[in-house]
Amino acid sequence: MLLLHILTLTLLAGLSMPFGAVLACVERIRPRWLEQEFRHSVIALGGGALLSAVALVLVPDGLEHLDTAPALFWFVLGGMIFLCIDVLLNHFKTSASQLVAMLADFVPESIALGATFALGGSNGLLLALLIGLQNLPEGFNAFRELRHHTDYSARRIILVFALMALLGPMAAWLGYVWLADYPAVVSSIMLFAAGGILYSVFQDIAPQVKLARHWGPPMGAVLGFALGIAGHMLTA
Repeated sequence: MLLLHILTLTLLAGLSMPFGAVLACVERIRPRWLEQEFRHSVIALGGGALLSAVALVLVPDGLEHLDTAPALFWFVLGGMIFLCIDVLLNHFKTSASQLVAMLADFVPESIALGATFALGGSNGLLLALLIGLQNLPEGFNAFRELRHHTDYSARRIILVFALMALLGPMAAWLGYVWLADYPAVVSSIMLFAAGGILYSVFQDIAPQVKLARHWGPPMGAVLGFALGIAGHMLTA
């Protein structure tokens, strides 16, 4: 029953990606400034949620089973790997950088979620909530990028995102079945994901949030983090 619970949670968290894509289909909000502010606020909400996942779950839980040196190694390595992915995507001029970043967050976090439940940790439900919360704006952003740079139809992109949601249960199953006896490996994955997420927030998300003479989007980041705090307190 616990495994079924974990698989269901990760599937629901993954389905936030196509839901975010559906939300991105809403066009021509009037007045025009409101449309821009809405889009930037959604992106900022994702940034806040990502930061709360790093601050409230991934780093605290990741530090439990590692000494200082390996903890720092895995955290910095996560950032470096995401940097290398960024450089490669830029080199090949791909139009899927946001999609790759979304999956690079989703898969290791899902592995960590499955392993967290297997280890009897109390933050599994919170991590699932935060994964779903961050996947929504990431799906929103990735959809807009693909629609802008490719000829893919909206329906096709949403279907692909829905299929990618299945990666969550697969990764969670891997973490639950294979990594429960290796808490240090789980901690390493968490810190690796945290370093990569932090890189993504400041490289991709934060620069897209700012709008001249608009102050709503930064509050989206505050609200995203606030939702993480609320989830942390409610599941503690």
